Amino acid sequence: MVEKDIEDGRRLIKALDKAGFIVDGALWFYLADLDEWRFFLASPLVDKRGPKDAYASIQSVLTQLKPPPRISLKHISVVSPSHELIRLLKKAICTGTVISDIRFTRNTINNVFIEDAYIYRVQ
Repeated sequence: MVEKDIEDGRRLIKALDKAGFIVDGALWFYLADLDEWRFFLASPLVDKRGPKDAYASIQSVLTQLKPPPRISLKHISVVSPSHELIRLLKKAICTGTVISDIRFTRNTINNVFIEDAYIYRVQ
């Protein structure tokens, strides 16, 4: 993950907020087993209309961003706000609705080790 990824994540969250897509959680999360970063977006839309609709809404916003971001749907995991990772992070962090810049590296929450994460929002 580089500064461009961090900035693109921030731009996407702002654009989703502007489009009325509710973002309860947003973060880059390092998946050590796969040696890759994944952009997690938690939204109640997943529970209400399913992940397919959520991905379609995100794709619509992605195509409108100028300049085009490096983030694509293959980098994004859209999840329910009740997803285990989001619930776990809520125990340690609460940003409210703002977009924060929290690097969360080599920490443990409730005996779960988190190798690395870059957190924008957890509410």
